[in-house]
Amino acid sequence: MAHSARAVICRELNKPVVVERITVDSPRRGEVMVKIAACGVCHSDLSATNGTIAMPPPLVLGHEAAGEVVEVGEGVTGFAVGDHVVSSFIYMCGKCRFCAMGRPVLCLEQGKALTTLPDGTLRTRDGQGRPLNVFSGCGVMADYATLSVDNVVKIDPAIPLDRAALVGCAVTTGVGAVFNTARVVPGASVAVFGCGGVGLNVIQGAAIAGAGRIVAIDTLQAKLDMARRFGATDLLLAKAGEDLVKPIKKLTGGGADYAFECVGSGELAGVAYRAIGRGGVAVVVGVAKPGDSTSVRTMTLPFEEKTLTGSYFGSCVPRVDFPRMLALYMAGRLKLDELITHRYQIEEAAQAFADLESGKNARGVIVL
Repeated sequence: MAHSARAVICRELNKPVVVERITVDSPRRGEVMVKIAACGVCHSDLSATNGTIAMPPPLVLGHEAAGEVVEVGEGVTGFAVGDHVVSSFIYMCGKCRFCAMGRPVLCLEQGKALTTLPDGTLRTRDGQGRPLNVFSGCGVMADYATLSVDNVVKIDPAIPLDRAALVGCAVTTGVGAVFNTARVVPGASVAVFGCGGVGLNVIQGAAIAGAGRIVAIDTLQAKLDMARRFGATDLLLAKAGEDLVKPIKKLTGGGADYAFECVGSGELAGVAYRAIGRGGVAVVVGVAKPGDSTSVRTMTLPFEEKTLTGSYFGSCVPRVDFPRMLALYMAGRLKLDELITHRYQIEEAAQAFADLESGKNARGVIVL
């Protein structure tokens, strides 16, 4: 049956988000309805509100959440009422060459679920009965959400849902960039540009991977202090106009083995590339504005065998990586409790987004 729900909505670009009462319709074939317990406030949601990520309003925000299945649609066999799940914001057709290769983040059919469910329809309506788009097929910043079974992953019910929610984006994006994309090796040197929610997870992923030196770079001292707690061995406070490459090369003996750009800046991606040494790998994790570009000295490519690459959602396979991340948490090796710097009520959503934009929180979570 349809459920009434509070939801965080982007009604107009570059304006504060609003909280409205909406209707969430029951799941159809291959779908489940989830009662959301917690939803992370992610920079990608913020990017959707300012047009950096093109998802037209009105848009129900949220893609990093956890909750309990309360209703299952026709033909659903892998989930049952009462199951605890985490949302996944990537669409996987399961048939294209990238899905067949085990790289669903590159699925050729992702466009099918950018602002709707995979079948092109919506289960969300506003108070006047008008359809509402949903962020990446999810729209989970609400009391209830109806999702495709391909966008949910079952988890151990012993794991607190507010912590579990974080593997739906920030944790998997950061740790996955280390494990899956870069494949950081023990003893390596790592530089991380940006110590927000994703950057902190790159840092702790590098620590888990056994990196010998982890250099954290940010413009805010408070974020650097937190980076230290997540495993950074060296801190660099970035100042306007300052050359970051020289101190990084000095700390790493000629250049980092791996560098991760976690801000979303074409210019900074270039800095990350210059900061790696011979044979090094620079990984762009942050989502830059559409007009941004990055330049590199082409001669460095053949003679130094340096690599500049991207990482989308940690190059993950959600049903493999989500349980792996949560197993590390349960073993006391992955910090999730410490990652949550503030919990908000849904009515405080506008403040949560303002705090995110100001850099106040590593990860704010809306608890429902």
